[in-house]
Amino acid sequence: MKRIAVFPGSFDPITRGHESIVRRAVPLFEKIIVAIGVNAEKAGFFPVEKRREWLEKVFENESTVHVDIYSGLTVEYCRKNEINFILRGLRTSADFEFERSIGQINKKMFPPIETVFLLTIPEYTALNSSIVRDIIRYGGDPTPFVPEGVKF
Repeated sequence: MKRIAVFPGSFDPITRGHESIVRRAVPLFEKIIVAIGVNAEKAGFFPVEKRREWLEKVFENESTVHVDIYSGLTVEYCRKNEINFILRGLRTSADFEFERSIGQINKKMFPPIETVFLLTIPEYTALNSSIVRDIIRYGGDPTPFVPEGVKF
């Protein structure tokens, strides 16, 4: 079986932390799918197609990184698409506890799945999409926190 990973998230918007996790994971997997999860109950700050456009721009030179959009359970997306790894970034111990629980449930639901955690590099520990949205919402400059090529 191929080493295919999905890196799920809302990417609303993508941050330098997200970019770092994917780029550091490229040597570990034959293919990485950056998958934008859509929740019909929750409206995103940015339209999903804009988020896809940003992700495709950021990773346009990474031939093994692909972008997709999905809804429903990530583990079901993995089962349907024959993906055997879920890639997650960890910023804090609270992230670990949250992600560990999800990873264990996913393993119970789909035993072939493995969750792989990469630690965020220190300079991105405090960074998340909510903070970037607030910077944008209140007229600040988000440039230091988002990858090159992401324009608002």
